[in-house]
Amino acid sequence: MNVMAELDNVTKMYGKITALNGISLKIPRGEIFTLIGPNGSGKTTLLKILACIEKPTKGKVYFDGQLVEERSMPEFRLKSTMVFQKTVLFNASIYENVAYGLKLRGFSKEEINERVRTVLKLVKLEGYEKRSAKKLSGGEQQRVSLARALALRTELLLLDEPMANLDQRSASIIEAAISQIRQETNTTIILATHDMFQVETLSEKVALINNGKLIHVGKTREILEHSRKLTDFARIENIFSGVSCITKDGTSRIDVGDNMQIEASMRRSGKISVFVRPEDIILSKIKFASSARNVFEGRIVEILDLGPTVRLRIDAGKQFVVQITKHSFIEMQLNLSSKVFVTFKASSVHTID
Repeated sequence: MNVMAELDNVTKMYGKITALNGISLKIPRGEIFTLIGPNGSGKTTLLKILACIEKPTKGKVYFDGQLVEERSMPEFRLKSTMVFQKTVLFNASIYENVAYGLKLRGFSKEEINERVRTVLKLVKLEGYEKRSAKKLSGGEQQRVSLARALALRTELLLLDEPMANLDQRSASIIEAAISQIRQETNTTIILATHDMFQVETLSEKVALINNGKLIHVGKTREILEHSRKLTDFARIENIFSGVSCITKDGTSRIDVGDNMQIEASMRRSGKISVFVRPEDIILSKIKFASSARNVFEGRIVEILDLGPTVRLRIDAGKQFVVQITKHSFIEMQLNLSSKVFVTFKASSVHTID
């Protein structure tokens, strides 16, 4: 196997928190490699280390067979680029945003124009060059972010859930762009995602990560066919990771970050990953009195019509996927950006072991 990048027993600590724990992984050159795992499992940290944005607390990182040391990190950083889930664009035109990295690297005006034109065509934004990037939709902004990364033509492209929470058209465009880049170039792509359809259609190898540990790695088809653990895990939605403590009532309160705590009926302490089934969540337009211990206010950011049922994505600080009947959806007169309350019982919170 021709190895593009390698992690050798890499551990990453943030204070007392272990984000990665002894990860050893080889990334084949010129392939799409997928990382799958719950929020807080360590996927983003792993990508940042491969991008030379972060350095490991312990262990070694190799890029194209060369050891990455602290003094050589800026050199290796130029060989990779990372697209984050939360897009950050400059308050400037689309052209200026995409051209920014090329200007820093000293490319000529002609080369910059050619590259910007090529990548904007790839993400279906040709003719948008003079538009303000800040006035685009979320999906369009993510396509600009991807175009900015692709324009650099680095050897390693790192994508941190780039299609999460996007409209279907933008997600499809990004998927097609990733596939085309893979077919036409020798770029190595590492994709972090929760979407098993993306795993199955885009990637050649998969690594499952949970609680900072590498659980399983192998060819996509082999894992999908033979690894019950991965396929069961991938079907789970509303996955949260955090630190649990036992309350005086005998339940567990899990701090999942972003000022959110989830109460669960089990007695567990320490680091934990949990999930809530979409059909176990009650959605309402007003907060009502009930025995449920978990109530969060949010707004609808995505609607997927499945015929008799509707799946909604709710931004309540953390993202929740909720499934309700079409009748309830119509009766409640819900739309994008509608304010809603997400409610579920402590007994509806399950652990991922």
